[in-house]
Amino acid sequence: TMSPAVVLLCLALLGKTCSVETNIARGGKVTQSSLFGPGVPERAIDGNRASNWVENSCTHTVNDQNPWWRLDLQKTYKVNTVTITNRKDCCPERLNGAEIRIGNSLIDDGNSNPRCAVISSIPAGTSQTFECKGIEGRYVNIVIPGRQEYLTLCEVEVTGQPSGNSETNIARGGKVTQSSLFGPGVPERAIDGNRASNWVENSCTHTQNDRNPWWRLDLQKTYNIDTVTITNRKDCCPERLNGAEIHIGNSLTDYGNSNARCAVISSIPAGTSKTFECNGMEGRYVNIAIPGRQEYLTLCEVEVTGQLSGNSLNW
Repeated sequence: TMSPAVVLLCLALLGKTCSVETNIARGGKVTQSSLFGPGVPERAIDGNRASNWVENSCTHTVNDQNPWWRLDLQKTYKVNTVTITNRKDCCPERLNGAEIRIGNSLIDDGNSNPRCAVISSIPAGTSQTFECKGIEGRYVNIVIPGRQEYLTLCEVEVTGQPSGNSETNIARGGKVTQSSLFGPGVPERAIDGNRASNWVENSCTHTQNDRNPWWRLDLQKTYNIDTVTITNRKDCCPERLNGAEIHIGNSLTDYGNSNARCAVISSIPAGTSKTFECNGMEGRYVNIAIPGRQEYLTLCEVEVTGQLSGNSLNW
């Protein structure tokens, strides 16, 4: 929202109230390819365009091959603009040739998503706006392809509207359990809102080497379930999830694994997320189970969309 002073200035100059779009980057989560000194990725969404390094508002990677920075908007948006502020006190040319990528994939850390723009150059200490014309995505990446370089961003601002395909993840409010526990891999990690997929990032579940291992989400009420999106582990053994099944229903017979089957997971590439269409199947429970063999079950995120069923009881 604008300050009263800005509104008055707009009225005085233009005879009307200005239209200023909200910077949706501020509510996001950020990461980058590496860290140089105190140049954490959060600095690019701190609401401050200060562009001298000593002002502590610019990010900084080490001298990476193809360095990148990624913003997770938490849900899918149609992105209108991306505004980038370049460093002022030195080396603005480092950003020359960087690309803005937008989409819903985390393949290649999100750098393979559709390209909005190539940054030819941004003069030192200035901000440049790139039109993305409604490219749809949850992730906004800035990457310098094809060379070894430092990546520094002093501010990244994004405007856009929630996509019509952006549905609330109803898994976040549920209760979870699983067949067993390996180490700190508690079942709650699969609904923590974080798709981080390396074990050391503490966001993936893990069972023991069970016969027919399973994980179960209790949505607390009955829903007609549209989609289930699963993020697989990145740092090792993605093939463990091959052949897992998604079951949805209201029964707890066989821990919920005897409910109707939505899908069989043939495979999900390491570190990626795959969405399965369940076409309104009704149920309170969502199970992911590996039938017919002894295996470890690891899930790095499970996201569910759907609507409350007409048959939903207030449990």
